[in-house]
Amino acid sequence: MKLASIKLCNFRSFYGKTPEIVLAGGDSRNTTVIHGNNGSGKTSLLNAFTWALYEKFSAAFASAEQLVNKRAIAEAKIGQAVECWVELEWEHDGKRYNVKRLCRGYKNQTDFSVGKTELRMQVAGDDGRWYFPPQQPEEVIGQILPASLHQYFFFDGERIEEIVRSDKKAEIAEATKIFLGVEVINRSISHLKEAKKSLENELKAIGDSEIKQLLRQQSKIEQDIDRITNRQTEIKQELEYQETFKKETSHRLRELSAAKELEERRQELEKQKASNQGNLRESRETLKKAISARGYTVLLAETTLHFRSIMNELKQGGKLNSGISREFVNDLLNSQCCICGTDLRVGSHSHENVRKLLDQAGSSVVEETAIRMSAQVDEINKQAASFWEEVDREQARIHQLRQTISQIEVELDNIQERLRKDANEEISNLQKRLDEIEEKIKQLTLEQGANQQKIINLKTELEGLAKQIVRQKLNEEKQTLAQRRIAATQDAIERLMNVKDLQEKQFRVQLEKRVQEIFREISFTPYIPKISEKYELTLVENTSGLEMPVAASTGENQILSLSFIASIIDRVGEWSEKRKMLLLPDSSTFPIVMDSPFGSLDEISRRRIAKTIPELANQLVVLLSKTQWRGEVEEEMTHRIGKEYVLTYYSSKPDCEQDYIELGGERYSLIRQSPNEFEYTEITEVDREGSIQF
Repeated sequence: MKLASIKLCNFRSFYGKTPEIVLAGGDSRNTTVIHGNNGSGKTSLLNAFTWALYEKFSAAFASAEQLVNKRAIAEAKIGQAVECWVELEWEHDGKRYNVKRLCRGYKNQTDFSVGKTELRMQVAGDDGRWYFPPQQPEEVIGQILPASLHQYFFFDGERIEEIVRSDKKAEIAEATKIFLGVEVINRSISHLKEAKKSLENELKAIGDSEIKQLLRQQSKIEQDIDRITNRQTEIKQELEYQETFKKETSHRLRELSAAKELEERRQELEKQKASNQGNLRESRETLKKAISARGYTVLLAETTLHFRSIMNELKQGGKLNSGISREFVNDLLNSQCCICGTDLRVGSHSHENVRKLLDQAGSSVVEETAIRMSAQVDEINKQAASFWEEVDREQARIHQLRQTISQIEVELDNIQERLRKDANEEISNLQKRLDEIEEKIKQLTLEQGANQQKIINLKTELEGLAKQIVRQKLNEEKQTLAQRRIAATQDAIERLMNVKDLQEKQFRVQLEKRVQEIFREISFTPYIPKISEKYELTLVENTSGLEMPVAASTGENQILSLSFIASIIDRVGEWSEKRKMLLLPDSSTFPIVMDSPFGSLDEISRRRIAKTIPELANQLVVLLSKTQWRGEVEEEMTHRIGKEYVLTYYSSKPDCEQDYIELGGERYSLIRQSPNEFEYTEITEVDREGSIQF
């Protein structure tokens, strides 16, 4: 999971729609730093990630039920809906994910009530096509980064030491087993239990009253399909209008001499991107066909080797001798005459000599079969080699196309940024209009994909209802079959649980070893981290030859907890390597988003963590106050910054004291006087070269 961007609307202190916060994800500059004073919205921003993905909040998130911005509530009319949402984009396994969690509140005469949240998800591959995933969004997110592990990737640094508290051991025990493959076994057990329950339900007959209810459901679903289909027609028309509007705006931009060269270059790059995306789809289809047609050949290496061994044994045993066949000798004995005319009557010396040839001759049928099978085995080996060559070739082509598309996208982004910042107001306004059109097209496309999936789901549900209506009751034979299946399902559940127990025992030792290695890198103390069989995380010392528990300080517990989190990330990488061996995509990139991680640490620990964490993490987002940033943290992290932002808090307090922070030679406001009676937070991007993007 490589985080790409986050946007908020009326979420806590963030009034209206915020600018898009683009997050750094490069190799050397993988760190995004967000500066803000206490109370400016750093914790809200951290919880925006966890709310969007899991609808969960950190322990320090006060009044979690009050999500909607107070100014938006105050400005709303009675009965008017106020939307609060967080939109998050990330990349994973070569796909791009867009998630939007939203809730709507309604202002009444006396209060403000908020309804249930809604989670939407769209997915796009390298070819740029967006679609609605076949699984539920929560399930997709859980497979990428399970909810039980989210606190180790999105956390409040000032309370991170809670990981080592004794009452957390059960939670740790469950969460740290995710990357064993235990989560796959757990899902298998869960699915088997569901299958068992389904099989048990099959034993129940369907009554007439239930059929009437099913018919009512069928009618309602058909009405829903008609309604969504009509909306799809409206979206299609709106998309056509927006595309026309986009072409007209681009044409106007090309007519401006100052922007002509950049706009022509952009048009050329967009054509190249579309062409490369088409080639990417073609390569993927070629790879799928190769795996489907000849993938099995790579699994037959041991079988073909065993066949060769059998053939050698037959030859050494004289059962595949070439020369006179047993069938030819039998024909001579039956005719009682040799081809040279010698009499071969039974009992004669000549008959006995020829009969002895039967022990030495081989069967022509066996030999022919052996020769034919050998040729087929040779062909299988050739196909296996050819298969790997084609796979390597197509994977290399896919990798090259991905890089090319990525480079084109970077250049396109640069061109758009130059046009946005152009001194010519007409050029910058036209580019902003293009940005708005692109955003509108994207949102319409996402809605179109979501509606298409809704139609598919409703039709599937409709088919299921039709089958239930047809089926009146189960006969005795089906009941018997269901009972046998229930017994087999229960046996499979028990066996899988045994496998899970064996894996869990081995994992704890591996995790403890990695925690110890990372702890030594960060801490200057001689203490040794230990993970008990109950997953209690503690520190011990071994100065006298005996392991004795250490009463760790808050700072040491923070270092221990950070070491634990880094170890989890390391396990993710190892898990990803195993996936790549199975020709599965790379999943080794995972983020760390931490709020105020240096509060209780001494100078040496702060410096070591500031240096180590960006190296251990694939992607790092740090939310810091001005005092936490200055000094050794700034020295160690500045060269790793890829993106940087400032949260400016507008205080409604009449005599508020304004505050600033200096970054890259530029001064940015941390606290300012609000121009109205409301308090709110604005987001500003830092440009260390001297310009502000928004």
